[in-house]
Amino acid sequence: GPTRHRRYCGVMAPSSRDRRQVRLRREYLYRRSLEGKEREVYEKKRKIREALSEGKAIPSELRGEEGELRRLLALDDASVQRSGPLALDDEYARTLRGERMAKICVTTSRSPSTRLKKFCKELKLFFPNATNVNRGNTTVADLVDATRRAEFSDVVVVHETRGKPDGLVISHLPVGPTTYFTITDCVLRHDVENKAPNFSVHDAPHLIFHNFDPTKRLATRLRTVLRCLFPAPKTLSGRNLENHKKRIVTFYNRDDTIALRHHHSHGDHLDELGPRFDLFPYQIKLGTLDDQATADVEWVLRPYLNSAKAIL
Repeated sequence: GPTRHRRYCGVMAPSSRDRRQVRLRREYLYRRSLEGKEREVYEKKRKIREALSEGKAIPSELRGEEGELRRLLALDDASVQRSGPLALDDEYARTLRGERMAKICVTTSRSPSTRLKKFCKELKLFFPNATNVNRGNTTVADLVDATRRAEFSDVVVVHETRGKPDGLVISHLPVGPTTYFTITDCVLRHDVENKAPNFSVHDAPHLIFHNFDPTKRLATRLRTVLRCLFPAPKTLSGRNLENHKKRIVTFYNRDDTIALRHHHSHGDHLDELGPRFDLFPYQIKLGTLDDQATADVEWVLRPYLNSAKAIL
């Protein structure tokens, strides 16, 4: 049969889909390596510019490159800014430009409790274009493979401890990254103080990101990760665009903990829709969920370092 023709020396040959994923990953890593070199050049140009503006001597380690760096400094400032430290999120470029619609798969860790299943159903309603998938005995590798083939943009996995949601993982497809959060103070939609009004799950919300420092790489990165779980405003039209301002999702950075709140606007009055919970980021790894064991770490929280400096 066709499977036998794909075997060679007892090893299954990679399918065209597998080869495509390898190629996409290789191209992505190549782009990141270029970005790293561009950042290095950017830092060298910054040192040259500072020395020239302050009338100081050119740093000794840059004197051999001074002529080339001066030439680069004379080029368009836009290209210099593009190679700067905030030139992130290449994986999200198509979504940010509105060329790719956010399509979310929401699922759980294995053997979920009733409360975790309920929380996942509420997340499915929270994201405008989401599907709640019962995990069952599906492995991570099979889950990622199936969501790639179905052209999902992200996989959201919720974890729990003794029936209490306490972890959220967002894995961007097809090549990553994968972002890890701790969940605290989770209140489900039907547990909010006042009865939450009904709303259309198809209405894309207006997003508010408050107190995210735009000069910090991590704040910019996490804002993009969260923003790309929702449709870009430029892709909305008709009724969805009209209701875009009525449904509001707020991400409020408070001491490096992201408070998520969900409201419906009635003029100057806000009704809480729920769910509400707080997210605390602790790790970003390159790659998707199925290759986290060998993926490079982009950022990890190091709580044992004695530092009062805010990360967001």
